[in-house]
This record gives sequence, C-alpha cells and structure tokens, in this order.
Amino acid sequence: MLKKIRTILAVVVFVLITLLFLDFTGTLHHWLGWLAKIQFLPAVMALNVIVVVALVLLTLIFGRIYCSVICPLGIFQDILARIRRKKNKYSYSKEVKWLRYPVLVLFVIAGVVGIGSLFQLLAPYSSYGRIATMIFQPIWMLGNNVLAALAERADSYAFYSVDVWMKSLPVFLIALVTLVVLVVLAWRGGRTYCNTICPVGTILSFFARFSWLKIRFDEDKCKNCSLCSKNCKAACIDFKTHTVDYSRCVVCGNCIDKCKSGALKYTGPSRSSRKAGSSDSVDASKRSFLVASALVSTAALAQKKEKLMDGGLAEIEDKVAPERQTPLTPPGSLSYDNLSTRCTGCQLCVSECPNDVLRPSSDLMHLMQPTMSYEHGYCRPECTRCSDVCPAGAIKPLDDIEKSSIQIGHAVFIKKNCVAITDEVECGNCARHCPTGAIEMVMLDENDEESPMVPAVNEAACIGCGACEYVCPARPFSAIYVEGHEVHRKI
Repeated sequence: MLKKIRTILAVVVFVLITLLFLDFTGTLHHWLGWLAKIQFLPAVMALNVIVVVALVLLTLIFGRIYCSVICPLGIFQDILARIRRKKNKYSYSKEVKWLRYPVLVLFVIAGVVGIGSLFQLLAPYSSYGRIATMIFQPIWMLGNNVLAALAERADSYAFYSVDVWMKSLPVFLIALVTLVVLVVLAWRGGRTYCNTICPVGTILSFFARFSWLKIRFDEDKCKNCSLCSKNCKAACIDFKTHTVDYSRCVVCGNCIDKCKSGALKYTGPSRSSRKAGSSDSVDASKRSFLVASALVSTAALAQKKEKLMDGGLAEIEDKVAPERQTPLTPPGSLSYDNLSTRCTGCQLCVSECPNDVLRPSSDLMHLMQPTMSYEHGYCRPECTRCSDVCPAGAIKPLDDIEKSSIQIGHAVFIKKNCVAITDEVECGNCARHCPTGAIEMVMLDENDEESPMVPAVNEAACIGCGACEYVCPARPFSAIYVEGHEVHRKI
C-alpha cells in the first residue's frame, strides 16, 4: 500500500509539474503554479518560511518523501531507473561522504558569494526545469504545430501554430549533458545522483536521520534473502547487518513490497519489548493514508488570477540582438543584482513568457538566469506572467498597473540604421507602437522642410518595454533599441 500511494502521488506531481513547464499558453499556471512554490530551494530563496518549515516537518515525520514524491528530478530518476526492467539489479553501497558533503559545501559557498552558474547547475529543481524547457518543450511545441497543421486542413481552429526557436545554445547543451548524466546514473545505479550529488537531498538527509516513521527490520522474521538490498534504488539497505541508511532512504517502498517474509515495516520507534510485527504496530493502510494527507496539506498555497492575453503579434523576420551595455531584466526583478542573487535558473519564467522576450543568459557569471531581448516580441505592459510564476522571489509579484510604471531601461536611437534615412521612406513605427507615448517623430533638420522624420525619445517616460525595437523594420539591427538599467526605477 505504501508503494502504491507513493507511486500514484509521484506520477501525478511529475506529470503536472512537467505540464507547467511545457505549457506555452499560460492557462495552466492558475491551477498548477503552487507546484513550483513548494519546491525546497525556490521556497528558501523566496524566504517562504511556511513551505520550508512544512517540508522540514514532513521530513522529520516521514523521512525523505520530498525526494520521491515532490521533487521532479527525483521522480524523473525513478522513471529512468524503471525503464531498465532488470530484476534485483541493485546492491548495498556505503555513503560516498568524500563527494556528497564537499558538493554541499561548494553549493552553499556558490550561493553566498553569488556564483549563480554553479549554484543553479547543482540545484535539482532547476536542473529538471532546464531539461523540460530546453528539450521537452520544443518537442511539445512541434507536436502542437503538427496538430495545428492537421486542424487547418479540417477548417478547425482548435490548435494554433507557434514559433520554435533556440533560446540559448549553451543552456541547451547544459540541459542535454545533465539529461545524459541522469540517464546513465539512473540506468546503472538508480538514485546515485540523488544521494551523492544533489545538495537538497543532502540537506534533507540531516533531518531524515531523526524521522519518526522509518523502514525498520524485524530481525526475527528476516531470512537474509537480500531482496530488499537488491531492490533498493538508494543502495541504502544492508541486509547482512539489518540496517538502513536513513540519510539516503527516500521511502520508495520497494523493499517492503519485495520482502516475502514481512520482515520490513514502515513504523515509528518501537519499545524494547515490542516487535515491528506485534499487535501494537501501526496499521499500514492508515499510515499510508496519513502520508498522503500530509503531502496534500503542504500544497495549500493561494494563487493569483492569470491575465488574459490577446492573440499576439504578426510574424516578422528575426533580427540580430543589439549589444547592450547593461542586460535587461524583467519588471519586478528590482535590479540586476537582486535577480542574480535570488534566481535559481529553473527556466519557468522563460518557458511561460508568451511574448518570447525572456531567454537564458549566455553570460558565464549569470548563465541560465533570465535576460530580455526583443527580436521575437516585446514586453507587453499588461503581461505579468513571469512575476506570477517565479517561485524563488527573484521576480516580485506585481500587477499590470504597477508594471506600467517601472522603468527597466530606455530606448536609444541609432540614426545610421533608420530606414527614413537609409531608404528615404516614411516610417514612424516606433512612435505609433510606443505604449507610453515616449517617442515622437521630429524632423532630422528642423531648418529643412524636406528633412525626414525621425524618432525622438523622452527617456523620462520610456519604460523599456521594447515595442519600438521589435517593430522597427530596419535589418539586421534595429534603428532603435533598449538599453537596460542596473537598478529599476519608478516613473
């Protein structure tokens, strides 16, 4: 019963959180956004005390069920391990302390001193987010486009085609390498990554050692058949000494399911005169129901309404991104430094951006953190989805009115690129599409009535949304682009 309930909950959580990353319409966040906010590391970064305390208490009571039921990377390892259906394929191995604890120390140091790339590389939720966003989502979108093409032939509008493009080659390669490493380790050793590399698993292991409910041996019933050790994905059961390394046990229930003599039970501490199989022992079905109830209770987080969006912009030819002196960061991130400090690089904001503005940074010190560019769209003032979905507090929640008053950058005019000068044609796209009226068309030479009309930018009114840069017809570089601000301002 324990294994069945754990498996059902894990499958449900994994499918839903994967759909959250795959969804490009923004419709699922209203229902599934809480799954990102109950992940351990994002909750720590967001200073979400309620979630952190709940997860610690959950571990102190039930053991490391977070790793087997809530963490998508942990569940993903179980799925990969299950693909190889060889029976009795595992064996007990000692804790790899020389690797496990130095990785944790390195992780903490990277977070404290601000080495975001290393910090995000080791974070488990972020690792799965990169895999889902950079590898799974494009495949999902291509499948959607196939359905859209078929629907069009049937005169149906049930699906619509979307652009699929490479948002960051370095981050894609990192996600691909991570996926390969996970496949190899899970195929060979089950939970090797989870119990030797993952820093969150190591942190929770300190609490799991003192958990109330544990998998315990009844030595009188044990026949030393070794089935428990051979089916333990965490390699933490030593059948010869009848011991379990609770710092690595993720309470998957495989050992209990495979034990034919009933020598293993998931129970609380027993008195010296009481055996695990005695009449006082806790009923397994009641205990499993308690586990399920506790997991469901941690998911009660309030959600905000998703903003309705319009149908998007007309498709235009891609541009080359300008070389910005200061990177653009999303409204709500407050500053470049704040985003760098709090962001876990999970890519959820990138996958959810409906305007194709966000993409992972290629800067080595801020690799995998979101940055903005306007070759494929612009940051619509009414869209607040990135701030709605961020689970780590790197992008603060804000409404559309507040967003419209935040200046993340300002537009800069490059005269030599303007089509009014190079092609001698009338344009004015930038002024017509500016949502704040920060751009007006003026004569290049006020003393010449035949002088072409070019844009003049009122930096005090510009919010840096990038509408002007996106709609500018100049190729390959826009005649107007947005330069970022290190610290955002309110206007």
